[in-house]
Amino acid sequence: MMMIVVMRKKIKTVTISSSSSSSILFLFFFILVVAAAADTDPSDASALRVMYQGLNSPGQLTKWTSNGGDPCRDNWKGVKCSGSRVTEINLSGLGLSGNLGYQLTSLTSLTNFDISNNNLGNQIPYNLPPNLQRLNIAGCGFSGSLPYSISLMTSLKYLNVAHNQLNGELSDMFGKLSSLSTLDLSFNSLTGTLPESFSSLSSATDMYFQNNQFTGTIDVLADLPLKNLNVANNKFSGWVPTRLKNINLQKDGNSWSSGTAPPPPPGTPAGGSRNHQPSGNTSPSPGNSGDSGKKSGVSGGAIAGIVISVLVVGAVIAFFLLKKKSKRSHTDIEKMENQPFAPLASQPQGVQEMKSVHASSMANTKTIEIPSSINLKPPPMERHKSFDDDDFSAKPVVPKKVTVAPTNAISYSIADLQIATNSFSADNLVGEGSTGRVFRAQFEDGKVVAVKKINLSALPGDLSEDFVDIVSDVSRLRHPNVTELVGYCSEHGQHLLVYEFLKNGSLYEFLHLSDEYSKPLTWNNRVKIALGAARALEYLHEVCSPSVIHKSIKSTNILLDSELNPHLSDCGLACLVQDADQELDNSAPEVSMSGQYTIKSDVYSFGVTMLELLTGRKPFDSSRTRSEQSLVRWATPQLHDIDALVKMVDPALKGLYPVKSLSRFADVIALCVQPEPEFRPPMSEVVEALVRLVQRANMSKRTVGNDQLSSNNQDPQECDP
Repeated sequence: MMMIVVMRKKIKTVTISSSSSSSILFLFFFILVVAAAADTDPSDASALRVMYQGLNSPGQLTKWTSNGGDPCRDNWKGVKCSGSRVTEINLSGLGLSGNLGYQLTSLTSLTNFDISNNNLGNQIPYNLPPNLQRLNIAGCGFSGSLPYSISLMTSLKYLNVAHNQLNGELSDMFGKLSSLSTLDLSFNSLTGTLPESFSSLSSATDMYFQNNQFTGTIDVLADLPLKNLNVANNKFSGWVPTRLKNINLQKDGNSWSSGTAPPPPPGTPAGGSRNHQPSGNTSPSPGNSGDSGKKSGVSGGAIAGIVISVLVVGAVIAFFLLKKKSKRSHTDIEKMENQPFAPLASQPQGVQEMKSVHASSMANTKTIEIPSSINLKPPPMERHKSFDDDDFSAKPVVPKKVTVAPTNAISYSIADLQIATNSFSADNLVGEGSTGRVFRAQFEDGKVVAVKKINLSALPGDLSEDFVDIVSDVSRLRHPNVTELVGYCSEHGQHLLVYEFLKNGSLYEFLHLSDEYSKPLTWNNRVKIALGAARALEYLHEVCSPSVIHKSIKSTNILLDSELNPHLSDCGLACLVQDADQELDNSAPEVSMSGQYTIKSDVYSFGVTMLELLTGRKPFDSSRTRSEQSLVRWATPQLHDIDALVKMVDPALKGLYPVKSLSRFADVIALCVQPEPEFRPPMSEVVEALVRLVQRANMSKRTVGNDQLSSNNQDPQECDP
């Protein structure tokens, strides 16, 4: 206003001709209109300032301020405007933390809101912008459920809430979202059946529900115009609707019914959908009993048929019981009562006779076992001669645990392994951990393997049975970055696992035991090792069903082949890692406090291993000053300071690394080693981040070629521990 006053004063003092007066005034007001158009709507600007404060005023949001500033005019990072209104906000993958403020509903012109892959945690904000067309909040660590405000976004076309920790059942809140074409709920912990209002998503072409805990059928999706549907790794059952078999459907990891689907019950509309009524006028005309019959779930004729069938079956059973009773003489009954196998006198006579008939039938078939708890025996006059009386009257039969030898592993003898390891000599010892020692073994044909001799204290209970079960589980794990189990041995109280031998040893040896003549790992090789190990964990956590928790992610368990490709060892041996074996230097905080291992604690330990790759330091080094002994405590506060980060890098690299690649590597570490497990990302996101890092760093063709092993090439059928 002051500018206008000043300008007005100037206009008054300047003498101008009447012919140019109108032109100057027009130009002046045009400038005012343009300037006003560049200013952001006050409600939008206020909402963004509050958001900035809620996000802890991060430096990544360049030009943002909590006081003053103009989002549209000043081109705030990630903000796009149309006129004076904010229409798009894209803050994906910036490592933001905190909350989104409380004024999001003021952003009434916002159509695209993408805050994916940040660390926002807790609940999804209830007051979301109301007129969104695209909402992406994937990978933010959100828990709880979807807010009801989403059900009012009638313009919404794209909704992505994947890779969070959402749980519980979905509310039936999708009835008004007829414009929604893409819905991604994958990689959460959602339960229950799919809501009926899904049938109203008449524009849905892409739906992703994989890796949740949904139950029931997917019939509600049958009539949607879907092109891509992923329901893998849930608890769905029933039959897959015929129409969905003609689209791009991924459905493994569920309990589908086999065979042909049963016909719909009487009265079901011809369309077969339980959620759609026939088009047109469905009201029956007066006196039209046919139409009214179709409206009911089961017709009257069907009910009558069921009742008649029950009566007929009951009459037949009663007839045979009476006939059998009349044929049985009094002396026969006395003989039955004198037998030790007679039915209990306290049972009703009809029940006794039915059990006698049933037991006799079972004796004649020789194929059905009689439960020992019932203790029923057919009378002597009717039982088959091949049965042994002593077998039935003696102790109850307890089913014995059946242990099946693993089909993917070779069974070795103790003698063979003793010869191959020179009686497990110290010269062949290549490693030792809490679960056992590892020896190099070479057979007569020249084949070299690694033999892990399990400590007896690591196997509780019946050692033989438990051990073979463990071998069976481990033998199913198949991935390029998982150490392959070759065979096993279980003899004379000894339990051993035989693995492929990797000549370059462990990552720990490369980082911490190399001498001055050893060739250090290049930066490209370090990223390559991190990516391969991440893919191994992604396979265990997100491809295997059920998920496999490793419990012992550390540099000693990452083995390197001749091409320095990483192979994660000890996969599937989590049951051997006892609470007393917790390695506090590498373990997540919650493990140290409660002893409970989870997928998220694996992610933390992986982050510590990445720190080893970056710094060349051990997770705990008592030889350093007290403030630098714990690697995580020392390094974490410096991960976002580029100057401090450069000083942290392993001196063995001698400065040969891209600074941007280093910074992005540190960003991934910071996500993995967060104290709160719910904020740590799933391994699939870690893999994606490392792949992007590889691509951006423009690594050599050879390195990228080795790193491009896609988890899509893995065979999840091989993993079913």
